[in-house]
Amino acid sequence: MLFDHVHNIAAVFDNQGKYDEAMQWYERALTGFEKALGKDHPSTLNTVHNIAAVFDNQGKYDEAMQWYERALAGFEKALGKDHPSTLNTVHNIAAVFDNQGKYDEAMQWYERALAGREKALGKDHPSTLNTVHNIAAVFDNQGKYDEAMQWYERALAGREKALGKDHPSTLAIAECLRPFKNN
Repeated sequence: MLFDHVHNIAAVFDNQGKYDEAMQWYERALTGFEKALGKDHPSTLNTVHNIAAVFDNQGKYDEAMQWYERALAGFEKALGKDHPSTLNTVHNIAAVFDNQGKYDEAMQWYERALAGREKALGKDHPSTLNTVHNIAAVFDNQGKYDEAMQWYERALAGREKALGKDHPSTLAIAECLRPFKNN
């Protein structure tokens, strides 16, 4: 479909940090998807989600939250509460709160994402482990270092099992643990 290509062009600009261009292409894709497939079609909702991510990347959290909430409502309706696309949006809502320093809200949303991802994808799936890692970071940011270390260790063990000891994602988590090991 033509609008898949339009969406992909937007994603390229998004990945380059060219947010104005990305937004123009995402809006074009959104208009096309809504007209051709409807407001609650997964392709439409993916575009809504990505528009939210552009706002999130720009630090425009109120706008990001509005778009994430729209995506979440649509994904829950179209795909269910435990579908990976729904859970990605739940995870990203948590990240918006995390980026704002709203740790209690972030933790509530990360816990929802974690429970769903463990159920839908398993404990050692990379998406599940991303949520585990982000929960560790919330504890770390709050100065709750014992809890942070437990969650970082869980993320590290899962990454080693799933990806190997030398994978860049594994090494990134090992780096997060280094300050705890040096004390």
